[in-house]
Amino acid sequence: MTDTTVDLDSLVSALPDGVVTVDPDVAEPYRWDWSHDVTAGTPLAVVRAETAEHVQVAVRWAAERGVPVVPRGAGSGLSGGSSAVDGGIVLALERMRAIEIDTECRVAVVEPGALNIEVKAAAAEHGLWYPPDPSSYEICSIGGNVATNAGGLCCVKYGVTTDYVLGLDVVLADGTLVTLGGKRIKDVAGLSLLKLFVGSEGTLGVVTRATLRLVPAQAVRSTLVASFPSVGAAADAVVAVGRTLRPSMMELMDQASINAVEDYKPMGLDRSTAALLVAQSDAPGAARAEEIEVMRAACAEQGATEVFVTDDPDEGEMFVAARRMAFPAIEARGSILLEDVGVPIPLLPELLARIAAIATEQDVEIPVVAHAGDGNTHPIIVYTPESEERARTAFAEVMACAIALGGTITGEHGVGRAKAPALPDQLGPDVMALTRRVKAALDPQGILNPGALGL
Repeated sequence: MTDTTVDLDSLVSALPDGVVTVDPDVAEPYRWDWSHDVTAGTPLAVVRAETAEHVQVAVRWAAERGVPVVPRGAGSGLSGGSSAVDGGIVLALERMRAIEIDTECRVAVVEPGALNIEVKAAAAEHGLWYPPDPSSYEICSIGGNVATNAGGLCCVKYGVTTDYVLGLDVVLADGTLVTLGGKRIKDVAGLSLLKLFVGSEGTLGVVTRATLRLVPAQAVRSTLVASFPSVGAAADAVVAVGRTLRPSMMELMDQASINAVEDYKPMGLDRSTAALLVAQSDAPGAARAEEIEVMRAACAEQGATEVFVTDDPDEGEMFVAARRMAFPAIEARGSILLEDVGVPIPLLPELLARIAAIATEQDVEIPVVAHAGDGNTHPIIVYTPESEERARTAFAEVMACAIALGGTITGEHGVGRAKAPALPDQLGPDVMALTRRVKAALDPQGILNPGALGL
């Protein structure tokens, strides 16, 4: 019996039956997230924690032996942020699903394995709403949303995950459980440690509970759908709209993504249009119609060939559903490298033009969908075994062009491992050094999600 086996036996015996698995077949699906990171390693074990105490036991066991720990939520991540590492353990939080709604304080107290859609549904029962809405909201977990500071379609008006995190319970690298924040809306006592963990991608601690701010249920929405003769014209319309108002949604689809959706599941989209904007307003009363008219006029001024408006929520949701379907539809076309670069909104037309040029130069298909209202784009590089090298070159070039425009390599998916090589180019040496100092202070052994963020 090897020392490793003895150590694993001690981990298994320290936790209830069924929490730890060393079966390679059971562990296999836990090796990677939706990005299917080819560098993913093989873990020694998977710990499927059911309580915060289980997380503490596992992290203490790992800390005593210097064993890497990769926290994992629902596995829906898109940047290799929960890829397993050789000789480590995967700490899966999918079984921690409790949700409590405090209607007086308007918060949800949630365990990390709860799905985004489950939190929304629980809040809706009380006339409340949890706004962050990644396209994968039906399958992504709150723990993963917190780890990556996830965004979504409503972010242009309602912000991202960090804007709704009021409190966190976090297990640190030595197994200590700390509680940060709480149900208070305003709290500036001490350093802002709470926000340090949001978006840290499991490199600083493991979230075991989150207190999330809720707001009153979203008002009735009106939907505008505009067709354009070019992606540039659609992007110009986005910039024009943003000068005077914030729609509750402003999404863009290019022709390649439109056709991918129609091939995957026909939704009645016009295959011939070069770009489509799907926008919404949830302003109260007459203001909603006024906002829609401002958007309609801006689209017309930028050359929209058709503008359709509906106040029917079901009809509007059909177009939103088509936009959400873009990821799986494009994935069905072949292997993909999925990006989420962003730039200041006025530079959105330039970013989209440069992405198109990269696609031409590298001779690869790059369909684009975007949370256009906040400048966050999703260029999705489709490749075959023959074009993989060109695709990976295009992947790096897209990030480089975003950085050159004063943008970011990730607006909501996280850096993970896939984008880690480009992070120093965006942050620069001083900020990278500061990042490593924070990491060293909280995780001196470097056992928490090694490799993510390049740490």
